[in-house]
Amino acid sequence: MTHPFLIPSGGLREFPTSERCFITELLNDPSRPDVSLARARVAPGMVTQLHALDVEETYLIEVGSGMMEVDGHRFRVGPGDGVRIPKGTSQRIENDGGTDLVFLCLCQPHFRAEGYINLEPSAGEPS
Repeated sequence: MTHPFLIPSGGLREFPTSERCFITELLNDPSRPDVSLARARVAPGMVTQLHALDVEETYLIEVGSGMMEVDGHRFRVGPGDGVRIPKGTSQRIENDGGTDLVFLCLCQPHFRAEGYINLEPSAGEPS
């Protein structure tokens, strides 16, 4: 019997994304449509895809450092820093260090794949 307060994990597996990072969904359950939580990992030298979400997102940097870009503004981030990214705002992060950049991604309401908007031009399109 499951406990009424328990949200089962469903297994934690890291997976690669077309966004050029690796994601582990820690919490994205239909019982909590108000919030989701994931851990992202960006390898050294990588820059994530320029994108926007249809939800508000907060990054919490755990390990590593890099350059964050939100709505065209670039700034350095490192362990302990938080970054608020309003709904619909362009964003990406660059790992310019020598180790993995790892951060939590808190989405309110919860992340949905169909709410992801790629802002990079497709191959062959002018930039």
